Amino acid sequence: MFFTCGPNEAMVVSGFCRSPPVMVAGGRVFVLPCIQQIQRISLNTLTLNVKSEKVYTRHGVPISVTGIAQVKIQGQNKEMLAAACQMFLGKTEAEIAHIALETLEGHQRAIMAHMTVEEIYKDRQKFSEQVFKVASSDLVNMGISVVSYTLKDIHDDQDYLHSLGKARTAQVQKDARIGEAEAKRDAGIREAKAKQEKVSAQYLSETEMAKAQRDYELKKATYDIEVNTRRAQADLAYQLQVAKTKQQIEEQRVQVQVVERAQQVAVQEQEIARREKELEARVRKPAEAERYRLERLAEAERSQLIMQAEAEAESVRMRGEAEAFAIGARAQAEAEQMAKKAEAFQLYQEAAQLDMLLEKLPQVAEEISGPLTSTKKITLVSSGSGAVGAAKVTGEVLDILSHLPESVERLTGISISQVNHKPLRTA
Repeated sequence: MFFTCGPNEAMVVSGFCRSPPVMVAGGRVFVLPCIQQIQRISLNTLTLNVKSEKVYTRHGVPISVTGIAQVKIQGQNKEMLAAACQMFLGKTEAEIAHIALETLEGHQRAIMAHMTVEEIYKDRQKFSEQVFKVASSDLVNMGISVVSYTLKDIHDDQDYLHSLGKARTAQVQKDARIGEAEAKRDAGIREAKAKQEKVSAQYLSETEMAKAQRDYELKKATYDIEVNTRRAQADLAYQLQVAKTKQQIEEQRVQVQVVERAQQVAVQEQEIARREKELEARVRKPAEAERYRLERLAEAERSQLIMQAEAEAESVRMRGEAEAFAIGARAQAEAEQMAKKAEAFQLYQEAAQLDMLLEKLPQVAEEISGPLTSTKKITLVSSGSGAVGAAKVTGEVLDILSHLPESVERLTGISISQVNHKPLRTA
């Protein structure tokens, strides 16, 4: 028996012959066997869907597990290939796959029975490694090598995994909330620290900027003082030079004016001398003559006025003396007259008084009738009885005069009618 291997299959040649043929070629002898049978075995990789339904785990919880396995007959290893030929020679690929699947499922169930649901569910990698390790050690004796094994699915009919999921989900959510809170806390702390560092950096930066600004302002102020000092010195020097120049110009102008003034004074003096001579010739001498004449005339007029004033004063004095003498004489005469009247009043008393009243009555009548003399128009209204016209006016005047003695008696206490009937009394 010998093997020939291709990429996808192995061919096994086996034969038996009691008297094999002999062939001589080139002085050599070849014995040709009698070939009786040729068989092939597949070297393709087989994909196996390993299902274990309702297997009780270590704690007695039934679960179902599905795994995916990749297996193949190892054609590169002669020992494994010989073992595979012994096991599977003459079998189809499906039959080989079924044998390998049954082997893997058995090992998968055995691993499930020794583990808890939580271990299988939480650590799939560990379960896959154990199945791969146990199955590989068993299948290698059959000439089959396990290329890979992966746990595809875990489920159960009791909602045990769902409960685990809920607890896990709650725990995960709790952890997520805690993690989120811690993350927010850490983020807040980091943010606060960052803000603090930012503020500190900002304050430090602003402080540095303020220091730099202060240094700049101080240097600028120093430079400005120096520049302003130099500028002020330059301005003062310029103003001083301008003042000096103006002073020189003014001095020269004053000198020019002095010279011009001296010349003008000389010309004016000459003009004055000329005009004095001209005045002397034309005005002064005639003026002096005229002044002398006017002085003589004024003196004569003053003497005349003095004489006239003295004459008028003498005339006024004499007139005053004459008037004073006349007034004195008149006053003396009136005094004598009044004395005589007084003596007459003492002698005749009521008769003298009556005489005085009778003397004044015409004046009173004149004063009463005086307004009528200046009247231009008189309108008389008659009541139908008595006089009419001018007779009416005359009657009104006479009526007023007839009441005059009564008025005199009320004013002086002297009755004219009684005086006329009384005898005169002497002192």
